[in-house]
Amino acid sequence: MTIGETLLPEFDDEMAKTRRLLERVPDDGFEWVPHPKSANLGKLANHLAVIPMFATLMLHGFGKRPVEAKSRAQLLALFDTNVTSGRVALMTMSDEHLLETVSFGGVSMPRTSILRRRVFSHMIHHRGQMSVYLRLLGVAVPGIYGPSADEGS
Repeated sequence: MTIGETLLPEFDDEMAKTRRLLERVPDDGFEWVPHPKSANLGKLANHLAVIPMFATLMLHGFGKRPVEAKSRAQLLALFDTNVTSGRVALMTMSDEHLLETVSFGGVSMPRTSILRRRVFSHMIHHRGQMSVYLRLLGVAVPGIYGPSADEGS
């Protein structure tokens, strides 16, 4: 089993949790901003939808900035496309490729570390922000690592 294959269950689990949040983004809320220093809901949601593509960038070294989604349906389609390509990248990357130290964002580290930071941890961070945005909008927040206050215990 390759390193990429061992990461697939975690990848799939984190992507499913993120999709549950994105499914709740209200179509009429994309421009909503919780604070003047914050990104609007649409920008944050689009960023979450693009993060899985970083796994593909690690395999191919290039990528095209996707068109920004303007509705929940477009957002979910963008996310699903990026999850699929990220998953394929993980399944096809050799251990040697994943363990190779490369420069990414001005830092040199193995691709496995980049994957952890730029896909898993990065997504978890922004998912936390998204759950706060949804809460402030009065949208029921799904459970992530257990039930939420909206789902009961």
